[in-house]
Amino acid sequence: MNRCFIVEKESLLFQYLKEKLTNLSKNNVKSLFRRKMVSVNDNIVTEYHYHLNINDVVTIKNNVVESSFFADIKIIYEDKFILVVDKPSGILSIATEKNKDSDANLYSILSRYVKSQNSNCKIFIVHRLDKDTSGVILFAKSEKVKKILQENWNASVNRIYYAVVIGHTKDADTLVSYLEEDKNLMTYSSSHGKLAITHYERIKENSQFSLLKIKIDTGRRNQIRVQLRDIKHPILGDTKYGNKDKIVKRLMLHASILDIIHPITREKIRFESRLPEIFDKVMGNKGVKNFCR
Repeated sequence: MNRCFIVEKESLLFQYLKEKLTNLSKNNVKSLFRRKMVSVNDNIVTEYHYHLNINDVVTIKNNVVESSFFADIKIIYEDKFILVVDKPSGILSIATEKNKDSDANLYSILSRYVKSQNSNCKIFIVHRLDKDTSGVILFAKSEKVKKILQENWNASVNRIYYAVVIGHTKDADTLVSYLEEDKNLMTYSSSHGKLAITHYERIKENSQFSLLKIKIDTGRRNQIRVQLRDIKHPILGDTKYGNKDKIVKRLMLHASILDIIHPITREKIRFESRLPEIFDKVMGNKGVKNFCR
């Protein structure tokens, strides 16, 4: 559904949208203009400094990738070089060996999306989120951009996650372990594995669960899930790593913030995704989503 606003006082369009769309960064707002998603009185406007008059109607076109599999894949940001989307829980980032012929994965859906705009367009995987993890994920639009982004990826990006875990954790802690995978792609702690570093801060707790804000320094497969399991605080809904509780139908892990340096412009950009409503419900506080700022 499109979003509409009636202007109550004269303003410049870009400034007006920044005030109205508080969940979007300055760069996210600029991307709305580039994708021709902003109109005033039913006329598309791409000029940041367009002057608004009282009673003008500003409309933001719904930015959702059409998909027969998932109808709610939101575009957070898009330009000629990168595509950033809000991944729903329950969809693979890219096909695996078990379902390599399936089109029901984010890479396939977004490949069709970019080709619908230009038949020569392609996208490239830069990083991945687990199937049941939701939130911010970034794709490149060329092999060159992919390589630039992946060079020194762990050191050059900032990634913030939120998780609801079983029990009451410490106020804050840093988890350091060595992880490796078995032939079934299960990750486990091992002295022969690769270094994994995860920092967490407890944001809230109730009688059963803790809400954690998590920052990772490394990007091992299932890193957050395994390290939290190892300290006896598995993520709620994580049936793969030890939590069989069926209070929720999804993994309660969300990639909320991704900070990068743009591969071409070298501008620092923050991409954000608000916490899904289920996090609020489980923690019993409607204001929990504000913690993702």
